[in-house]
Amino acid sequence: MAGETGVPQSTSESGIRPAPPTRLVKGPGLLLVWLYGVMSVGAVSRSVYQIATEYDRAPLAYSLSAIAAVVYAFITYTLFRGGERARRAALVCCAAELVGVLTVGTWTLADPSAFPDATVWSDYGMGYLFIPVLLPVTGMLWLRRARR
Repeated sequence: MAGETGVPQSTSESGIRPAPPTRLVKGPGLLLVWLYGVMSVGAVSRSVYQIATEYDRAPLAYSLSAIAAVVYAFITYTLFRGGERARRAALVCCAAELVGVLTVGTWTLADPSAFPDATVWSDYGMGYLFIPVLLPVTGMLWLRRARR
């Protein structure tokens, strides 16, 4: 069966077309994707450089920055992809990110000697204008609102 563009459209066995994925990149979601994208680039750049050039100086801090980079990239991807499954995955990842930021932020304040150099999440993201602690909260609020 051809759609308006003349391209065949898939249908399920019952003959009903599945609903398109829920768009998460609209309104405030677009800003969220943009911010997560910027944080991804920043965290990846920082962690790759630090791991490649001075890993032995602060391996824990640089490894945590690399983990933050992976989390940011995954959330960016899922927000951009859209759909209910991606929304749920992003919601879980935002919650895990918030736990990470709060844990590392508290750890860096309680035992500064454990971190000879800062991570993305040090001091609750103070080096990044506290965006690392605000972003997952904002993300979770948006993702809960975007639910079907």
